[in-house]
Amino acid sequence: MKQNYSKYRAEDFKVWKTLFERQMKILPELASQSYLEAVDLVGFRSDKIPDFKEVNAILKEQSGWQLSVVPNIVPNEEFFPLLSNKTFSATSWLRKMSELDYLDEPDMFHDVFGHVPLLSNPTFCAFFKGLADIAMKYLDDPESIEMLGRMYWFTIEFGLIREDGILKIYGAGILSSHGETKFSLSNEPEHLEFDVASVLEQDYDNMKIQDKYFVIESFEQLFQSLNKIERYVQEKAKKRTHNSVA
Repeated sequence: MKQNYSKYRAEDFKVWKTLFERQMKILPELASQSYLEAVDLVGFRSDKIPDFKEVNAILKEQSGWQLSVVPNIVPNEEFFPLLSNKTFSATSWLRKMSELDYLDEPDMFHDVFGHVPLLSNPTFCAFFKGLADIAMKYLDDPESIEMLGRMYWFTIEFGLIREDGILKIYGAGILSSHGETKFSLSNEPEHLEFDVASVLEQDYDNMKIQDKYFVIESFEQLFQSLNKIERYVQEKAKKRTHNSVA
């Protein structure tokens, strides 16, 4: 599939502009500085829906990553191989004006506004690819994939980072959600220190605002955690195999 830019309607541009301006009014104080700088780097602005060809040219130069158009959420057996090859699957359709605050599945604003800027950050991308490389070894092991999905959820989608002692947002699921942006940094949810075992064992509900967020100190911390993630998943898989044989 390809992005058909000529098919975007006036409402699509209005939706992008409305969502972009609404988020960028609050994110300068709440989002990770790395993300804010990356928004400028990839050239996102309110009056233009991102053109994937232009974005891919920038990403290729910055990190070697690319966007691939998909109609909706792709299954793990397609998703992780794409990530392992430095390709992020993104939808190219936008929600309607009547759906600004809730969708059953991710649209382009989530996929592109939320995820794409940090795909220009080499350290963040190294973690992203590393997580996918681990998943590639367990595509036939649902329990291991579920654990790795938790890591993806609590970092890439709903992660917080501490910058100069202040909590900031880097997770795409938060950055693209007006309500969760403010809620995630409030005193209502739990803010937990990033710990590999805790994240891999933490269940979540993808149908509601989160009540727990894990906080990292840097993207380098995420990258350095890959070996521990792989060891933990491997040990759990071995135990399940041993128990099933016994």
